[in-house]
Amino acid sequence: MTRILITNAMLVNDFKVFNADVLIREGRIDIIDGDLRSRTSDVVIDAQGKALLPGLIDDQVHFREPGLTHKGDIGSESRAAVAGGITSFMEMPNTQPTTTDPDALEEKLAIASRTAYANYAFYLGATNTNIDAVKSLDPHKTCGVKVFMGASTGDMLVDDPKTLEEIFAASPILVATHCEDTPMILANETRFREQFGNDIPIRHHADIRSREACLKSSSLAVDLAKRHGTRLHVLHLTTADEMALFSTAPADSKSITAEVCAHHLFFNSSDYDIHGTRIKCNPAIKLEADRQALLQAIQDGRIDVIATDHAPHTLEEKQRSYFQSPSGLPLVQDALPALLEHYHRGDLTLPLIVEKTSHAVARLFNLRDRGYIREGYWADLVLVNLDQPRTVKKETVLARCGWSPFEGYRFQSTVDLTIVNGQVVYHNGLVADPPRGLPLEFNR
Repeated sequence: MTRILITNAMLVNDFKVFNADVLIREGRIDIIDGDLRSRTSDVVIDAQGKALLPGLIDDQVHFREPGLTHKGDIGSESRAAVAGGITSFMEMPNTQPTTTDPDALEEKLAIASRTAYANYAFYLGATNTNIDAVKSLDPHKTCGVKVFMGASTGDMLVDDPKTLEEIFAASPILVATHCEDTPMILANETRFREQFGNDIPIRHHADIRSREACLKSSSLAVDLAKRHGTRLHVLHLTTADEMALFSTAPADSKSITAEVCAHHLFFNSSDYDIHGTRIKCNPAIKLEADRQALLQAIQDGRIDVIATDHAPHTLEEKQRSYFQSPSGLPLVQDALPALLEHYHRGDLTLPLIVEKTSHAVARLFNLRDRGYIREGYWADLVLVNLDQPRTVKKETVLARCGWSPFEGYRFQSTVDLTIVNGQVVYHNGLVADPPRGLPLEFNR
């Protein structure tokens, strides 16, 4: 494999920021030192003081394959991901068919082995009827069990109390939850239909997918986990109210951890008037006070992971009326620049961003040799020009859906180069073939 020498980089790693050179050999980080210019290499990359970060590990994406590939597939969406500095992803089970048995899991792994530009793992989805598949899971085959405790695709809503108890009691690995209370949401839909009919203004999305619905479901998940000693990871939290459920203790000491997504840190409910159904997502984007509370929770340790929940739909689908427009945003290509806006504003430090997008994900999911810039680890890296503005344009969107909720926004930072498993996969706007992703391995 190509030996790559990166010189004059500003490394952000292990809560330190320092200047160093990095030598990559046989796919892994061989040496980190102050001056490696005399070392033999095939390719030299002069970082010129740009920030070198561990590649992001996105613990929540929807890449739509199999069954929904007009929106995206593992190949197309992982190409967009590496362009955004994401070098590993964990993909959700609400495809068609759903990933709710070992055979479906193996099918996705086989597809990714041929087409994934980033490293990959897949969740097994829980249902009201597949508890045997959950109990018999091989912990080395999957990143976790996904439980939709809110409305979802097909039969993936788990709303049977007995089944929930069994999943939380018997899952051999991490349980990741989508928490919204469906009966409360349905009652809210009825109330707003009485006022507006089916043409409900998008500004009421957060009233329908309400904070009360989020809190009730998140509280249930935390209660179940405490009673059964479950390793629980609560996904895409959106409200200030829910933050009281989570501890400020170090992430490694907690059995219950929490995630927030980049768009919930960037947008607030006033943006519905600007972006309309383009930013319709579940759980819903809420108040500015909630956005500020989420940023504070990252700083105080209640939030352990930042992800994307990348969920592409075609623009034609998104432009339909409220009930017909699907929820979800394409985010992998722009999530890191969006997070770096918080660095420029003074909301988050670079080491804290790296901790929440790489280090903590690797530790909480027990990933082997990923998530850090360390000698012996896989060389999954992203080089960022912190002072190179970039305006998001539709023409440069790599996700198959062809649009971004950030179109027209001028980010202050640009992803310059991405390395996956020791090979340059993205540079200056171009993704390199062939796909080089590997299955994520777990120390379990």
